[in-house]
Amino acid sequence: MIESSFTPWVRILSSFVIRWGNSKASAILYTLLLFIALILSCTYYYVATGSIAWFDLLQNIILTALFSPVLVYVTINLIAHLNASYDFLENATQQEKLLNQTLKDNIQRLNSEIDERKMAFQAKRRAIDELRREIAERKKTQQELAKQGVLLRSIVDSSPDLFYYRDESGCFAGCNRMFEQVVGLSGDNLIGKHASEIYTGSHLPSVLKTDKEVQQKHIAVTLDVKYDIKGETHWFEMRKVPFFNDKNEYIGLLGFGRDITSRKEAEQELETAYKDKGKFIATLSHELRTPLNGIVGLTRMLLDTDLSDEQKSWCNTVFSSAETLGNIFNDIIDLDKIDREQLDIACESINLSDFLNDVINFGGVISQQKELEFKVEQQGELDVFAQLDPTRLRQVLWNLINNAVKFTDAGGVSFTSIREYRKGSPWLMIEVADSGIGIAPQEMNRIFDMYYKVPDVNGSNALGSGIGLAVTKALVEAMDGKLSVESEQGRGSCFTMEIPLALTMAPEPEQRLYDGRGLNILLVEDVPLNAEIATNLLEQRGHEVIWAETGEDALSFVETEDDLDLVLLDMQLPDINGDEVARIIREDSYFDKLPIVALTANVRRAEEDLAEINIQGALAKPINTGRLDRMLAELFPHSTATQEPKNPEPKIMSVHRDSPELIAQTKLLDLETINDFVESMGVDPFIKSSRLLEKLGPLYITEMQDALGENDLDEYQSVAHKLKGAAGSVGLKSVQLLAKEMENNTHTATAQQRQSWLDELPQSITLSLEQLEKYLTRAFK
Repeated sequence: MIESSFTPWVRILSSFVIRWGNSKASAILYTLLLFIALILSCTYYYVATGSIAWFDLLQNIILTALFSPVLVYVTINLIAHLNASYDFLENATQQEKLLNQTLKDNIQRLNSEIDERKMAFQAKRRAIDELRREIAERKKTQQELAKQGVLLRSIVDSSPDLFYYRDESGCFAGCNRMFEQVVGLSGDNLIGKHASEIYTGSHLPSVLKTDKEVQQKHIAVTLDVKYDIKGETHWFEMRKVPFFNDKNEYIGLLGFGRDITSRKEAEQELETAYKDKGKFIATLSHELRTPLNGIVGLTRMLLDTDLSDEQKSWCNTVFSSAETLGNIFNDIIDLDKIDREQLDIACESINLSDFLNDVINFGGVISQQKELEFKVEQQGELDVFAQLDPTRLRQVLWNLINNAVKFTDAGGVSFTSIREYRKGSPWLMIEVADSGIGIAPQEMNRIFDMYYKVPDVNGSNALGSGIGLAVTKALVEAMDGKLSVESEQGRGSCFTMEIPLALTMAPEPEQRLYDGRGLNILLVEDVPLNAEIATNLLEQRGHEVIWAETGEDALSFVETEDDLDLVLLDMQLPDINGDEVARIIREDSYFDKLPIVALTANVRRAEEDLAEINIQGALAKPINTGRLDRMLAELFPHSTATQEPKNPEPKIMSVHRDSPELIAQTKLLDLETINDFVESMGVDPFIKSSRLLEKLGPLYITEMQDALGENDLDEYQSVAHKLKGAAGSVGLKSVQLLAKEMENNTHTATAQQRQSWLDELPQSITLSLEQLEKYLTRAFK
């Protein structure tokens, strides 16, 4: 309590001493003590005695003055010691506070660390528990994966499909048991080996090619592959797919293969059946058309004689019935082509108005037989030339008109032709409407189905084969058009055909461009028939022809004949090919100005093969006289002498272009080539050339049969090439196409297929020659 009471006074004195310093503070205190002593003494004496004793007062002052310095000194020193103690205590207090705060902070940090360690320990325990659970789950998962791996391996190995995996370098990384059986090696002997070490022979190029395609293009590839397993041939449909990692980087390919041997055998059997069916249809058509052509011809002759109205009616009925039967034959043949997806559209430039008038005439004739009115309406400009297939389009319109007349007993048939523009493009729309029995609504969806016949009003089947409309719709769609129908039962039907028109300019009559001086021409051709026809064409124009059958003979003639103007060089010769002959000729600079023209079935390919050789052009085989004359005119433009043809051009007689006979001839013969050659050579030389083919055909067949017996496929292909050229030279289109198929597919077809082609040849040649003779007899009188 005392310390508490005096502490402020002590602090005041201490502050006073610090402020004024020891000396001033001592003087001030000393003076203050003297003053206090004076006041107290005066007060004391005055109070005690009632007066002031100045002598006593002076004694007290002197005494005070003597003892005050000691008191002041002691007080000042005491205050100094007190200040020092106070400062020490203050510092100690501050240090203690700092120590206490530091201690508190350390204690808090220690407590935090303890808490964190407790939490870390708990987290560690939780992590350990989680790790234990994860380890247990992984073990369980590994066990399940092992079981699934065993199961998957069992499934893969038991699969009838083969499977393998190859890495990006083409080495095998895995496969199943079926693939091991196919290649005849165990998995241990396959893993790590490149494809080139496993596949041999004809398989390897295809494997490497498809592998490269999968790796570079990153696409799936499907192909059929043949393997020999335990002496048996098996076909597999192989599918190779690229394999990528999670970064979308190519790391290999997966191969899957399914045994399709049964399917292949079925396809071969089906192909054989198709061919047999085609042969049967062709034979049947030919056998039926022969008497039918006689009926048509004799009926036409009868119609040109004086007949009564009743007899004319009968003849018209016979004529239209025969024409209808011919159309049915066409439908049957086209049905077979549709079934084999071989329906072709052969467009040519025709006058649309003339074509429609022919169709209208036919419609009028058959409508007249049933005393039906045949109305015609035309809209738009129809007197134009367009690219159309007249045979197919005529067949379509005849079928529609025939059906309209067939199902109409009273009233009439209308034929409307409309040319219009749709989005800037010309279209032809033809409507054939009738007033016949019509079609029930429930039958409309099936009207174009194959073999479907709409029942008549009595419930019985309608007349007809049930294929006409189906074939008609297929033909229209093949011409990029559409066929639709609207009908009301009991009131009639309206069939609408719409096809696009590709307008063209009127074709200019082909004129002979070369009538110059006679040339000395070296003809290099190994097929005698082709050589004879080409020789006749050239000699008829007044040229001298030297024939060389081989490349060696050609080179010999070039060296010995000094006055050669031109070399017509076949590209395929028995000893040296034409391109090699041309190279040898051009190696001698003396023959640099000797024109060489290639004779080939593929002009573009010949021009590519001979691009590095200086040749003057190429002519397609069989030789077209117009192209031949143009070529001669380009090579010899300054000739002035004129050579007249030795044979007058025969006049082509008018032939009914729509008759079944001509349609059959069009399928078997190249009428353009025949007409071109006959007009240029004359009928007799052409007949002579065709008879030469009749003699050469059996020889070619015998040579190919011998080649098959000796398994000499190159010889088989070479003879097929000769036959192709010979048949094309006299316009036997069907024989030429068959020989072309034999030539192109000799090495890829089966032995059975090659023999099948050979068996088909004699009949094809015989049929074509018969039709050729009939055409020549009829067209050129």
